[in-house]
Amino acid sequence: MTKAKPTTPPTEAPKPNRNLLLLGIISIGIATLTTAVSIFIYHKTGDIYLDRSRPGFLPDEDETKADQEKAKDFNFSSSGSIDPEILQEYLDNYQSQLDALDKLEKPFSSTPLSDASLGI
Repeated sequence: MTKAKPTTPPTEAPKPNRNLLLLGIISIGIATLTTAVSIFIYHKTGDIYLDRSRPGFLPDEDETKADQEKAKDFNFSSSGSIDPEILQEYLDNYQSQLDALDKLEKPFSSTPLSDASLGI
């Protein structure tokens, strides 16, 4: 008597391309949905009108006054004539910066990077 070999039903090979396509479509759908919801909330709350990074929006009057009240830094012109008066003004401002650096007790500590020393 011969033994019958067990027969297995034929199985289909998995279709990885279909699964990858489905994953891509679902992830694009989720990204689109979350972006649409966040833009809707951004517009609905009125934050869109406070966004100063958009062109055409100007700072408030209080901010411009505060900027004008700050001590102006010395800016040495990169173009134009150099006469002894301008050179002396530059050297005086340069010396004041050197003096401020020489006053630091520990120049490699975190003090030079503090908010107060950076003028923030």
